[in-house]
Parts: sequence; structure tokens; C-alpha cells
Amino acid sequence: MLQKGQKVPDFQGSDQDGNTIKSSDYKGKKYVLFFYPKASTPGCTAEACDLRDNEEALKAKGYEIIGVSADSVKRQKNFATKYDLNYPLIADENREVIEAFGVWGPKKFMGREFDGIHRTTFLIDEKGIIEEVIEKVKTKEHAKQILEI
Repeated sequence: MLQKGQKVPDFQGSDQDGNTIKSSDYKGKKYVLFFYPKASTPGCTAEACDLRDNEEALKAKGYEIIGVSADSVKRQKNFATKYDLNYPLIADENREVIEAFGVWGPKKFMGREFDGIHRTTFLIDEKGIIEEVIEKVKTKEHAKQILEI
């Protein structure tokens, strides 16, 4: 997994509207890049809606928001529409962005092991350097975690 102080790798992907989102689009901007396991599941919905509800406070600190999961463009679109999410959700079906950030790997859930996305958030500065990595995401209070850093 990428760590605080490292440069973000160049990445790109399609969002819920089919737009290409590239890391280079965010040069000179700060952004929150959050990885979540699956659109429209309870934890991911709580996290995405908390960020939506606190978007103004995050923008006041200079942050744009980008979400990433391995869901399809269609699933991301349904998720964004249903919950009125007005920031890009990258549909990383081939896991290129997910693996570039090192957030794919073994997980345990209800006693079984499988590979999946580790819920992780990267705060990235204007120069493309990781300011902070949040690995223990509190889905219902995620914006607060970010704003307190």
C-alpha cells in the first residue's frame, strides 16, 4: 500500500457518467481519494453519503472528492443517482487504480477469507504527494476523520 509522503502514481478511469478522470486533472488541487469495496452496500453507502453531506466543509479545506471501487460504470451510476452523489466515482473493473495504490488483498469477513478492496482513503496534496492515509475508516464519520487531520 502507498504511504504518506509518496508520490501518487498516474492513474485514470471512467466515472459514473463515462467521463475520463485522470490524476493529471487534479494537478495543483488537493483531493480525497477513497477506495470502497462495493457500491450500494451499507458501509459504502454510509461512507459516500457522509462525504456528500460534508462536501462543503471538505471543499473549504481545499479538497475535491473522488471515489473508487471495482464496480461497473452502470453500478456506479445507479449508486450516484440513488444517493445524489455529485462527485466522480471511478469504475475500476480491471483494478488498475486499486492495485496501483495497493488496496487490493486478502480480507476476512464473517469467518471466511477472500481477496477484495481494503476500505482506505488517501489525502493528496497539490503536488500529487500523499499527505495522509486513513486505513481505519469510520464509515459514518469519515468526513470528520478527514477534517480533523
